[in-house]
Amino acid sequence: MYALVDCNNFYASCERVFQPELNDKPVAILSNNDGCVISRSYEAKLAGIPMGAPAFQIKDLVREKSIQLFSSNYALYGDLSRRVMEILNQFTPHVEIYSIDEAFLNFDGLTIVDYHNYGLQMKNRVRKWIGLPICIGFAETKALSKVANKIAKEFQEKTQGVYVIDSEEKRIKALKWTKIEDVWGIGYRMTKKVKLRNIYTALDFIQPQHEAWIKREMGVTGLRLKAELEGKSVLDLEPIPDQKKSIAITRSFPKQIADFDLLRERITTFAAVCAEKLRNQKSCCHTIIVMLVIDKHSVKTSKYYFNTAITLPYATNSTLTIANTAIHLLKQLHQGNEHLKFKKAGVIVSELIGESQKQLQLFEEENPKHLALMRAMDNLNKKIGDTKVKLASQNLKLTWDMNQKLLSNKYTTNFKEILQISCE
Repeated sequence: MYALVDCNNFYASCERVFQPELNDKPVAILSNNDGCVISRSYEAKLAGIPMGAPAFQIKDLVREKSIQLFSSNYALYGDLSRRVMEILNQFTPHVEIYSIDEAFLNFDGLTIVDYHNYGLQMKNRVRKWIGLPICIGFAETKALSKVANKIAKEFQEKTQGVYVIDSEEKRIKALKWTKIEDVWGIGYRMTKKVKLRNIYTALDFIQPQHEAWIKREMGVTGLRLKAELEGKSVLDLEPIPDQKKSIAITRSFPKQIADFDLLRERITTFAAVCAEKLRNQKSCCHTIIVMLVIDKHSVKTSKYYFNTAITLPYATNSTLTIANTAIHLLKQLHQGNEHLKFKKAGVIVSELIGESQKQLQLFEEENPKHLALMRAMDNLNKKIGDTKVKLASQNLKLTWDMNQKLLSNKYTTNFKEILQISCE
């Protein structure tokens, strides 16, 4: 048996954990630089706040409906997500973290008599220990557990936030209720195609007459999805990779930047964060990529995206090496484009290998002193916090230069912003 656990309106719910006065009030979370709506409470949805709406377009509605807006507080959201996943690990050792607010669970090897009651235990523990509401869907396959979760979320009063598809009758009824655009793995473009074949529900999708078409249009992925919806488990939990295949740090700027020195500081900081992430997962990179992006709405030009890359003769995770290389690439991109203003930049490191797999080169190698220096730098930052030790070319007062005028406190990750309670 599988389960999909999903935190309800996760970002908005995280804000409510430490601000209970927001309960039952419309809450919306904005993206980086306070751009667009990326999360809404149920009340905000009822108030007419659309997902993805630019903040400037909903100002009147926000004022009229007294909607509480917040900047994205990823430090808080990430920490609460980690705590939720730790609780789920108490119920089964088989957990696949699917996203920041979703996880697949497998219960093979466990003796569970009543899955609905077991789900209620999980739901109540997360609510009591962390304060976040979750919904849980149980089924024999991952795809069906997605369907079960949607039913649990849609009919929370009737299901208590937990729904179990444990019979053929429930499976057929659930598939008949599920719209094809809500099926896991059916995207926007594929929805158009399947509807041309009169496939409007998940039950229509698994009919035998469509199998040849599914194989031709969707390949093995489509056939696996069909089997999963039929109750045949073909998708196992995916193991957590030892290391990422690449690491990308990209950010939009609050204001467009043309000055090279300002761009250099941002690229240096992005490179430093990439290097730190490499060391945290005990890996090194061979290739470094730098990208710059122009706001296509403000400048009429044939090219909006600029990028260049270099492959080093040796693998590295040194902040000094990666930052210096990134600056070298930035100079190449900026040369001849001094008149342009850029709205976004980023550094990407790829071709990753483990630190233990790093091979020494005969003719060209990194300064061996970098290893000890990086180790000392990381130890100091872990002890002091907030990345106090930086390169001189970085802005010592900030890491991310973003508009976050509505940012809440980092209640669980910054001791200076810890929740204060007045006892009288």
